[in-house]
Order: sequence, then C-alpha cells, then structure tokens
Amino acid sequence: MSCAGRSARTRGIFALVCEQHRLAPQTPSIAVKRSILADRAMAGDQNRNRIERAGDDFVIVDYRQGFSYPVRLSPEVPWYTRTTSRGVQMQRIGVLQGTYLGIYISNSCGFWYHSPALNCKFCTTGLNVGVNEVELKDVDDVVEVAQTAKTESGVTFIHFNSGYQTNRDLDRAAPYVKAVKSRVGGLIGVQLTPSRDLWKYDRLIDLGADHFSFCYEFQNPEFFAMICPGKEKLIGQKTFLRALEYTARKLGKGACSGEIIAGVEPLEDTLAAIDMIAGMGAFPTVCIFRPTIGSDMDRWPSPRYEDMIVVYRHLFDACRKHGIPMDVTPNIEVSLIVQPGDTRYLADSSLATTLYDMKLSLMRKVAKPYFWWASRPRRITASEELRA
Repeated sequence: MSCAGRSARTRGIFALVCEQHRLAPQTPSIAVKRSILADRAMAGDQNRNRIERAGDDFVIVDYRQGFSYPVRLSPEVPWYTRTTSRGVQMQRIGVLQGTYLGIYISNSCGFWYHSPALNCKFCTTGLNVGVNEVELKDVDDVVEVAQTAKTESGVTFIHFNSGYQTNRDLDRAAPYVKAVKSRVGGLIGVQLTPSRDLWKYDRLIDLGADHFSFCYEFQNPEFFAMICPGKEKLIGQKTFLRALEYTARKLGKGACSGEIIAGVEPLEDTLAAIDMIAGMGAFPTVCIFRPTIGSDMDRWPSPRYEDMIVVYRHLFDACRKHGIPMDVTPNIEVSLIVQPGDTRYLADSSLATTLYDMKLSLMRKVAKPYFWWASRPRRITASEELRA
C-alpha cells in the first residue's frame, strides 16, 4: 500500500476511534460556564460508521472513505483464569493492556470517599475496582503474575497505577517496583498521583522504576478544577507539572509522559499542553475523550474527528521539534490509547519529517542493547521504605 493509501486508511481508523462511543448530543451533566464553551460544537453530525453483518461475522464500515474493518474479539489470555499460589485468580491481580501488564496496586481512588465525592467527573474507577480485581494486592501474587505474563505472553513492560492514596502513593508502590524488578525483570512504569516530595522519585528510580507518567488531564485551569475537583483541591495542577518536569530531567528525554484528555477543553488548550509536555522532554499521551457509562460525564458528546486530526498532527510536530523519541522502546503496543508513533501517518510529508523518521529508526536499533540491559532482573539493595 502506498504512503498516501496508508495515511487515508489511518485517518479512517482515527474516525473509528473518535466515534466509537459517540452519543447523541445532550446537555452536559456538569454545570459549565457558558463563556468557556461558547465555541464548543455541541451539535453532532450523524454517525458515519456502522457495524454490519458480513455472513457469520461483523464489520465496521466507514462510509466516507469506503473502508471496512473486520470485528474480532481478542481471545482470552490462557493464564487469566489460573490462580496464584495463594489461590487468587490471576486476572484479579493484573491484566494485559495491549502487550504490557497493567496492575492496579491498591485501594480504589481516595477521591471517591469524600463527601461530597471529589472524583474526576469522567471516571468510574470507584465503581469498578474491587469488583473485577483484588483491591489490595499481595507482593508475591504480583510477582507470580508478572512472571507468568513475561513467560507466556512475552510481556516486557509492567505498569503500576493507582488512584489517590493520600500522598502515600509512591510509598505503596515501592515494594511492588522493587520485587518485580529484582525477581522478574522487565521495564517498570509507575502512574500515580504526584508527590510534592520529589526525593521519593529518586528512591523509586533506585528501586527499578524506568518510567513515570502523570495524568493531569487538562491544561485549562478552569476545566481542571471543574472536572477534576479532587486533583485541584488536594494536589494542585502545578504539582503534576513539577513532578513531570523533575522525573523527565532525571530519566532523560522521552522516558516520562504527561497524559491529557482531548475533546473536552478548548482545542487551543490541548495544543498548548502538548507543546508544554514535549518542551519538558516528556512525550504527550493524548487520550480521546469517550463518555463512560455510569460516569458524571456519560452524556457528554465525543469530540469531532476533524479536531482530533489537528491534535494528533500537532503532537507529531511537537515531538519532532523537541526531539522526543517516539516508539523507541520495543514490544509496547497499547490497546487503550493512540500511541505517539501512530501519529506519523497523519503528518505532512517534508524533509524534516523524513529526517526525524531516520533518526527514530536509528535510535530503535541502537537502543536495543540498552533495553535488554535495563530489563534484566537485578539485585536491589535500596530499601522499599521511603524515608527522607
């Protein structure tokens, strides 16, 4: 397929991502200042993708470009239904999210337990954690599941995340990071609410953390405060940015990420967030907003496909401009988001783009020995108890 054909097909896939969960336009369930949303197009166009039967199977048809995509459910991972040595079903400890293992390490997000609740308005974590998985994981169970995922599913990246844990987030993650890095190996990612105690990130690095990501969600301060009241009241937007800048400087360009949601705040704010994150030496992870059933924003409309094209083209340009390595780490395909490297097919053809492609290709080859070295199990003498 020609480059132009791949780009057209990629745009078609982007349309599916944008509209997969599009809802009929409704009045948002959050009281939003009219001045902020004056330029928001709430009137949605008719869904341009349909799921249709094709014999015994189903396909999604994009009527704008004439593409069709077969619908196939991923087979269940064989080890999901097995139990650990302690008798806990493995899928209640961790699950594959693409090619990596995701583990929610602790209790449901603390924002849900305030009165009134301070949870992020797009989130349903408080409704799910502890239902489909164990709320508080045993370290030995986590190690056993990580080893199984590595051996049987070829996992090379283990990602620990959690909701708000009253500023003890990194403390609770430390034993898991150390145990998995020393007993299993692999690249270790940590995604937790940020700490003002920046020295704790140094300790997590000593224990084996290779990557930090921070979900600060929105660049616009009013949207941040309105949609993420817990993060605004108990953490503060600047704390997210300070922790991102600190860890990006510690681990090097492209090793950390700032995660934002596109399709809710004004488009110019999302573009500014991308520029700021890339300027810090981190890579921007941009999630397309999708209304989740049961959340406070489940009647909020999905964004326009055309706007998301602008966002992801800008993401590619920002990473190129700041020299952010995209998709250099091997064997990471994420099922929940659009990866930065996927935006390549939306970029305009130019000499700068070609040179950037060549640079990334060279980096992937040169970095392979490093990632092999970084992924090996290693003896860690640092204590998992975080003390200043």
